[in-house]
Amino acid sequence: MSTHQEHHAPVRFLQGERVYLRPLGQDDVDFYYQSLYHPETRKLTGTQKHYTREQIAQYLASKAQDSSSVLLAIALCENDQLIGDVQIGGIDTYNRNAFIRIAIHQPAYQSKGYGSEALLLMLDYGFGILNLHRIELNVFAYNERAILAYEKLGFQREGVQRQALYYDHRYHDSILMSMLAGEYREKYGK
Repeated sequence: MSTHQEHHAPVRFLQGERVYLRPLGQDDVDFYYQSLYHPETRKLTGTQKHYTREQIAQYLASKAQDSSSVLLAIALCENDQLIGDVQIGGIDTYNRNAFIRIAIHQPAYQSKGYGSEALLLMLDYGFGILNLHRIELNVFAYNERAILAYEKLGFQREGVQRQALYYDHRYHDSILMSMLAGEYREKYGK
């Protein structure tokens, strides 16, 4: 019997103090699928459509091949627990811009700074590795907690897309925010 035990620790693509980011794979299909059906996650992301496990598996497989997108799982450093996902997508290499989105899937992990740390890891990757000039996001007006967190990170409000989301029998505004590379470097000394 060998004294060497194989332990497959998760890959830590981007490492923070309390969270790390790693690729999402087929082993994460159930986590992603279950998270998609949490009522709070659906509301905050504006998700209205239903998806099957097979569709989620195909989505994750397609994202792994998509050069215009970086989709990563957010996991806790202390125990490798998956708590959400973050994505830079729509990467436009000519104009050097993209969008960013994040979801912390369970309320127990929200409002604890995990999302802000994950966003900073992705912003550093976007501005420092991908050489992006502008990163934007959309947030629904009823998600005041996220709006405050984005502003604290340095995102600037650019405008309002009036009544852009129809959810739960009502129309809701979507707020467009962005950060420029120079603003990021000035705020974070990079």
